[in-house]
Amino acid sequence: MTCKVIQTERAPAAIGPYSQGITVAPWLFVSGQLGIEPETGELVSSDFVPQAKQALENLLQIVLAAGYELNHVAAVDVFVTDMNNFTAFNDIYADYFSEHRPARAVVEVSRLPKDASIEIKCIACHTN
Repeated sequence: MTCKVIQTERAPAAIGPYSQGITVAPWLFVSGQLGIEPETGELVSSDFVPQAKQALENLLQIVLAAGYELNHVAAVDVFVTDMNNFTAFNDIYADYFSEHRPARAVVEVSRLPKDASIEIKCIACHTN
């Protein structure tokens, strides 16, 4: 079993001692993604909706960099600082996962790195 580090400039660099993603064939584990712009390393906005869109885009870019696609995603874990954003998140999430619907959890937490409003991580499986 060999671990391969996934790194792409299309997603923000890790803000700590971890990798954007790791593959252990056939699995891909994507680290939690905040709504950070890859170019600046800063949150795209202080508002939830732009952060959620950027976090999902960052997740997508790491999935693609690993040679996987969104339909390979098996599970998604979402951490939000305000559960009142649940409906808004579902609307944004449906733009990425409309027909393919992975298992998912959404959990409210008291605080996230960089005082972000949302963090998203996933596990994908690719058998080809």
